[in-house]
Amino acid sequence: MASGFELEGTIHLIQEIQTFDSGFTKREFVVEVQDGNFPQMIKFECLKEKTSLTDGLSKGDQVKVNFDIRGNEYNGRYYVNLNAWKVEKLGAASGEGSPADGGEPTSPPNEPPAGYGHPAGGDDIPF
Repeated sequence: MASGFELEGTIHLIQEIQTFDSGFTKREFVVEVQDGNFPQMIKFECLKEKTSLTDGLSKGDQVKVNFDIRGNEYNGRYYVNLNAWKVEKLGAASGEGSPADGGEPTSPPNEPPAGYGHPAGGDDIPF
């Protein structure tokens, strides 16, 4: 079965952590995704130690969620859960594009992109 899906959207809701008698914990959160004229509200859950993935996030934050799809049967009914295992905040504050988080390095802000500003015929291309 394929695993490792990802989705980008806006945090719509973050629930409190739920703790069960067995000691099991989970936290649910909802990401709003634009889909034509009708936005989709996609509910994810974080289990056990992953409940901290949404710490520091709030409604309106742009995020990328990496998740697995899990399904089970209980008393003749079938259930599907989207289990988040990584949540990244997107935008300028996330350091997006920095080599430290696996992104491509970007040019310093005051330096033009490579190849920019060369006069016609003054480039180093041999053909």
